[in-house]
Amino acid sequence: MRFIVVPDNAAGEAVAASLRDRPGPRTLDHGSGRPWIVGWWRDEEVAWAAAGRRRIAVLGTASATGPWLARYIARLHGPGGLNDLWRELPGSFHAVAMLDGTLCVQGSLSRARAVFYGEVLGTTVAADRPDTLAMLTRAGVRTESLAAGLMAPAQVWPLSERCPWQGVEAVPADHRLEIAPRGRVRLERRHRPPAPEIPLAEGAERVRRALDDAVAVRGHGRSSLSVDLSGGMDSTSMCFLAAGKVERLLTVRRESSDPGDDDGHWAGLAAAALPGARHMVHPTTDLPANFAGLLEADPDLEGPSPVLRNRAAIVEQARLLSAAGSTLHLTGHGGDELFYPNPAYLYDMLRRDPLLAIRRVRANRAVYRWKTRPTVRELLDRTSFSDWLGRDVGRTLDASVRNVTSTPLKGWGMAYRMPDWATPEAVDSVRRTLRRTAEGAEPLSPLRGQHLTLQCVREGGVLMRRMNRLTAGHGVTIEAPFLDDQVIEAALAIDYADCMDAGRYKPALVEAMRGIVPDGNLGRRTKAEFSGNVYAGLRRHRPELLELCDGMRLADLGLVDAAALREMLLSLPPFSLRLVPLVNTFACEVWLRSLHAGSRAVVPAVEEAR
Repeated sequence: MRFIVVPDNAAGEAVAASLRDRPGPRTLDHGSGRPWIVGWWRDEEVAWAAAGRRRIAVLGTASATGPWLARYIARLHGPGGLNDLWRELPGSFHAVAMLDGTLCVQGSLSRARAVFYGEVLGTTVAADRPDTLAMLTRAGVRTESLAAGLMAPAQVWPLSERCPWQGVEAVPADHRLEIAPRGRVRLERRHRPPAPEIPLAEGAERVRRALDDAVAVRGHGRSSLSVDLSGGMDSTSMCFLAAGKVERLLTVRRESSDPGDDDGHWAGLAAAALPGARHMVHPTTDLPANFAGLLEADPDLEGPSPVLRNRAAIVEQARLLSAAGSTLHLTGHGGDELFYPNPAYLYDMLRRDPLLAIRRVRANRAVYRWKTRPTVRELLDRTSFSDWLGRDVGRTLDASVRNVTSTPLKGWGMAYRMPDWATPEAVDSVRRTLRRTAEGAEPLSPLRGQHLTLQCVREGGVLMRRMNRLTAGHGVTIEAPFLDDQVIEAALAIDYADCMDAGRYKPALVEAMRGIVPDGNLGRRTKAEFSGNVYAGLRRHRPELLELCDGMRLADLGLVDAAALREMLLSLPPFSLRLVPLVNTFACEVWLRSLHAGSRAVVPAVEEAR
């Protein structure tokens, strides 16, 4: 799917007309007859309705029908009524409405469905992809965004949501874009995170219902689904939820090259309890290794790709799924972000229940080997979000990566670092950007734990959005029910104190899935680690990576020391955390080269129009 939304005026009509020379666009019209939404989608991906002069469309995965939407929009009292649409519709979708002359566009809380906007031909236009708008405006690249893109393990929020295209802006996931009749643009808050105070038992029941509804929406009207079955708790939950929704279930697992990886054992237990399912297991030789195919242009020009490391494997698996008859594939992405106990909540717990917090901190220190002094220092810290963002993050950008493991508590986020091969100019650029961004910045939640959870959820949504574009080229849609708004809301509302037990693994998800997933799988307390695959991919594809170091666009921009990067590739460090910045660096480089190569991705591909 790919679309733009234009206002009901002559300029909007001209913008829509500029897309008509591309293959197969579809159009929904305003009441005036002018274009309203123009893009490429399948029939089942869009439902819309009109009630008088009002209009609403839901684009994505939802159970909405035309008659239901007509009743819904008729009773709304202004754009604010759209705030609760997600409560009534399970799934993952964009909502576009025309309410009494105001054009409204909103996405999902995870950013799996994102909204971007910019000025085209003198009028504000919205789209689900920033590169669509960049194509229409011939926008340039923001160099400061590329410098920030080198940060590891990821860009700090809100830099992570800055669009790399000049003149194109992202709508925050918890806001809605509103364009008034005279063109005035507003970003209106549509969601606030719930207070995390629901007891575990009640909260788990809410999560169960939300997840069951989320999977049911995907299975509605289908006879088959494919689902990841890695052996982890998240994908296993998806499999057993999906098993009761369709006649034919195909599970998919990729074997690991790491002999210490016990995912296969747990996947086998789950498969044995799914006798009616068909199981596809890919040996390590079936799918491309990490970092394969990086010399090829990226077909997705939204920005540097977070899935670059596994891009070739994702595409190949989509080809295999398509050959097996799958058109919709579910993953467990988002489960870690929502249900793995976030240690930043210990900071919040200390202020709410000091005695319980101290016990939880001691238990976690014993399990994770946190150092006492830095842990205590972080727990007592009272730095505001804006001060932390503008001062503390920048101060440690060039510190040693080894220091990040002393404590998981790093103010309002994680330990952010620039790579060893980033130039001083790149580091200074990021520091300046952080200081500018910090002025008046507010966190996603007043609770540090909830703020970090929401940040990670949004990163997961972007990951899924970019993965789906790769698989769509082979006719396979990939979705993550854990990242639906209803599921996120239910998970965030659970009392975090009930989930911080160091002796339990994802207790909220375990309780939610009790009676659905076999007890044997619910008892798992381990989690696989994939650095072995990363090292193997780096060694196998080192020649291609070294070739990318020649004539680096990032070096030409003064952001990277290509010689230092080359030295790292020739002598890989034994400490795997030092490898993390490689992914972001090559993602930026491949994206720049794809732009230079004039990839046709700026024009919707034929398969997107099917």
